[in-house]
Amino acid sequence: MRIATTHYDMHVSIKGNRDQPSLLLLHGFLGSAEDWLDCARTLGESRRCIMPDLPGHGKTSPLSREQPSFEEISRQLADIVRELCPDPCDLAGYSMGGRLALHLALHHSDLFRSAVIVSASPGLPTAAEREQRRQADRKVAESITADFEAFLEKWYRLPLFEQLAQHPLFPEMLERRRKNAPLALASALDALGTGNQPSLWDRLGANRLPLRFFAGEKDTKYVEIGRQLVNLCPCSELVVFTGCGHAPHIENRPLFLERLAGFIDAGE
Repeated sequence: MRIATTHYDMHVSIKGNRDQPSLLLLHGFLGSAEDWLDCARTLGESRRCIMPDLPGHGKTSPLSREQPSFEEISRQLADIVRELCPDPCDLAGYSMGGRLALHLALHHSDLFRSAVIVSASPGLPTAAEREQRRQADRKVAESITADFEAFLEKWYRLPLFEQLAQHPLFPEMLERRRKNAPLALASALDALGTGNQPSLWDRLGANRLPLRFFAGEKDTKYVEIGRQLVNLCPCSELVVFTGCGHAPHIENRPLFLERLAGFIDAGE
């Protein structure tokens, strides 16, 4: 289905049992709702999975010239949840989608029963750090539009994705990445990059929503971020996936689903 917003039409896939509680799943940068389809099939009997293609990705239309902010996109996702879910739903997001999920959990907690944040952070704490990251993201955006295939090759050689690149599912995932439009991705990075994400560090202490922060053992940066998060954020725990890197939901999908389902089922 397609849901119109001020700046774009968002494509939303819905799978699973419509009589069961809803679960909103948000993909990472370069991804799409398709990244969650195997998870939705496994959870289909016990969950109604709502999987949007985030702005600039998949089948969602490109952003307009009047580009929305990170906060506006978060509010638009909240409006979609209100439209599709009569009752509070569960929430899970990975990387870029995890940053959006954390923003939703902290700003629209009334819409959710629980949240799982995978390999994501509350943003950069200072304006200087955010500006530096915006400049870096602009260079990334330029490389995406200049030669998308070369960008993908370089992107997945980053140490962050070492484990993922060795996984049997990686070639299939890479083919899905190639379906994206480079100009739309570059525009999405301008809106949703870490440099344009408002810092959430100061809001963590007020959280009362049950949260889990998932990180791969080999993704040491996000394991450390997770440790800092749970020290500041009530009602939260860090879950570390042994042998995994930045994408535990792909690298060890059975364990990821076991822990995701165990957590959200416990809240019923």
